[in-house]
Amino acid sequence: MDSEQRRKRKRLGRPYSQAQYFSVRSLILCLSFFVFLLFLSSDRFPVNPASFRPSLSSSPTFTLFYSSASNSILDSFGSKRQRVSRVEDRILFLDHVLLMVAGNRISQPEGLDCVYYNYSNGFGESVDDKRPGIVVRPALSTDGYDEFRSIVRCPLPPANYSAAVDLRRRGDSVNEYLPSSAVNQTVHSWDKVVYEATLDGDTVVVFVKGLNLRPHRKSDPTRLSCRFGLTNWDKDEGFVLTTPAITAAQEVVRCLLPRSIQINPEKAQGIRVTIGHDSRNHKSLFHVLPSAARIYSSKSNERIERKRNQGKKKKHELCVCTMVWNQAPALREWMMYHAWLGIERWFIYDNNSDDGIEQMIQELDLEGYNVSRQTWPWIKTQEAGFSHCALRARDECNWVGFFDVDEFFYLPYSFRHPRAPGFPGQNSLGELVANFSSSTTIAEIRTTCHSFGPSGLSSPPQKGVTVGYTCRLQGPERHKSIVRPELLDVTLLNVVHHFRLREGYRYLNVPENIALVNHYKYQVWETFRTKFYRRVATYVVDWQEDQNKGSKDRAPGLGTEAIEPPNWRLQFCEVWDTGLRDFVLAYFADPATGSLPWEQRSLSSVTTSKQGASS
Repeated sequence: MDSEQRRKRKRLGRPYSQAQYFSVRSLILCLSFFVFLLFLSSDRFPVNPASFRPSLSSSPTFTLFYSSASNSILDSFGSKRQRVSRVEDRILFLDHVLLMVAGNRISQPEGLDCVYYNYSNGFGESVDDKRPGIVVRPALSTDGYDEFRSIVRCPLPPANYSAAVDLRRRGDSVNEYLPSSAVNQTVHSWDKVVYEATLDGDTVVVFVKGLNLRPHRKSDPTRLSCRFGLTNWDKDEGFVLTTPAITAAQEVVRCLLPRSIQINPEKAQGIRVTIGHDSRNHKSLFHVLPSAARIYSSKSNERIERKRNQGKKKKHELCVCTMVWNQAPALREWMMYHAWLGIERWFIYDNNSDDGIEQMIQELDLEGYNVSRQTWPWIKTQEAGFSHCALRARDECNWVGFFDVDEFFYLPYSFRHPRAPGFPGQNSLGELVANFSSSTTIAEIRTTCHSFGPSGLSSPPQKGVTVGYTCRLQGPERHKSIVRPELLDVTLLNVVHHFRLREGYRYLNVPENIALVNHYKYQVWETFRTKFYRRVATYVVDWQEDQNKGSKDRAPGLGTEAIEPPNWRLQFCEVWDTGLRDFVLAYFADPATGSLPWEQRSLSSVTTSKQGASS
């Protein structure tokens, strides 16, 4: 009898039943949906654009209005301590879990822990009223993402633990971060998710994994659509607005913006966008992909930026975009050399580097190089990243080159026949493209690419790749391109560094005696073996995979394991080519010491570091 009374008393003591909770939650969502539609469809409601930005506020009403997936375990349970920023999305990769976090970058990643939960005995509460298992691991790294969000990388969860990771400050009690059934525990799988979106005029460009569109060609957009809403679609929660897709190619889909967002784009801050598609075999079946992509740009911001830039100098004649992973040591030589050739603006897309590249870019920026770093955590998405960069560069640059940091332009004629006193070749690449800036037919310049081998070396050359590697394969391998971004096809389709152009425009092949590219592709084994970790291109097979062994994307004769072949240092050497080396030593080296500009900076950095360590 006493036990029966205790059970009744326990039930009466619970403030809300599960049915009551979902009833209240549904009512709040419906009201939020209705208010949101009114805001989007009318100019009569003066709303501050910041209203839709991620907020560190833990107000339950606002959080549900913003997104039911926005709630974090850290927001669910009150704590007297300052809470870590809200986790908005979790994406599961093969080797880590990526957390999209509201607000600015967390400045001290070493003081941040990832919290994992074991739900094998129930969600948040086991049958014997014991708390679920909790495991804590240090965060791998943090990074900024955009103006409104940052990212945290966490290790994969232990066996039998959920990938619905949360965050805590090191030293906080795990008891403060117990999960609740009210918290959205969604984890997106990287092989099927919408991961980025950006506004472009009256359209939105959406980047997506999982559509499996055919590579290297346009796809039929009629079976696709964009959905704009407040919540996650993988839980079948309501959407706000739907528009048709107008183009689709590879991982990039372009849709019209809803009329209400076109009129009031500043009111769409933080809107989540996803892709819906019908089944190939059953058009009556419709699927909506999970999404971590939000819209933050606005026409009002663009107008402010245009006004700010009025009266400033015209567009840069020549810019460059590249995607890198752990190539910080190569940046200085690559940028200093190409700045001499006339490149004025640099877009560096950082694909999960952990070698100090952010500090290197900051140093170069302080030295006067107009360079910016874009965090791009999306694995094997080089083509999509270049499409994203083409949109960014269009308003700043007349021409944009897409090439890697081991690729160096060489202009034999300009180097040997200077048109004016002084160093030959200065601004030669910029002048080459400027000749076609007003062309009504040419929108792309293609240059032949020669691949160099280790050239007998066993360790990285101290003076840089342009001086150290001097032996190459005889025949060229592919080409590299410089394009006019405003004349690209609306699909932004690109393959191995060249883009599809607008109808009526064509590319120009530049003769080798005018310009070519030295590709230092097969470097010493110490450098080359890092390629086995992962390659950035979407449609290029990683070298550890047993596929396409005869492809030009692989090193001839190399297997699927990072094992140095015999006589690696002597391979890929058919023609000794010292043209660029001779030019660099003649015109870039210090007459007194013989050292090169990038070499001098590296030596001074090492000296400073040693002095700091000894003091």
